Amino acid sequence: MRLLLVLAVAAPLAAQSHYPKHNFTIGAGIGLPGAQLTPAFANSGGVSVSYGYRFQRNLQADFGLDTLFGAAGVRDYLATQLGYLRIRDFQYLVPFGGRAILPLAEGRVLLSAGGGGAYMRYSERLKQPSSYFRVACPDCASRSGWGTYALGGVSFALDRFQVFRLGFTAKAYRGRTDGDALGAVPAVETLDRWLNLFGNFSIHF
Repeated sequence: MRLLLVLAVAAPLAAQSHYPKHNFTIGAGIGLPGAQLTPAFANSGGVSVSYGYRFQRNLQADFGLDTLFGAAGVRDYLATQLGYLRIRDFQYLVPFGGRAILPLAEGRVLLSAGGGGAYMRYSERLKQPSSYFRVACPDCASRSGWGTYALGGVSFALDRFQVFRLGFTAKAYRGRTDGDALGAVPAVETLDRWLNLFGNFSIHF
């Protein structure tokens, strides 16, 4: 009788303590430049991928990559033996940190907030003529540096087992980059800010 009573109390507690530990997320949205990047850089579309390890019900470690397309407005061409190949610019923001998670409605809704460090790199890339043959780009410029980020987000379960989710994440980056002149940004150190707004689809297990 005592054993049945213990099991009756422990079963709901065990169910409440269960949570998925692995979180893979892909997203798409827009990046908004700020600080010394304006007006040299413009708002641009982007995509994101990330992995989160939820080591405690309310805490998760994060690592990801946000890629923005053409914020510097580079539209140059490189003359090669294969003709003129197009040069475009890309912005790579690599956040690494963590977040606190607040489950609501028995975990169907997750609110999150967090932050950490970030690596920032802006580079020009040559559109290659083939995946089997690559052309070097001596004229392609790049800038890089380190900074921090903060995020806030919400996600909603799409199924009863809470494996698939749709959500929204806002990330605010702040850091300094230095290197080559890129677009209208001169070859000096700059204070950079980004606000990335992404819709997300994620898988939790």
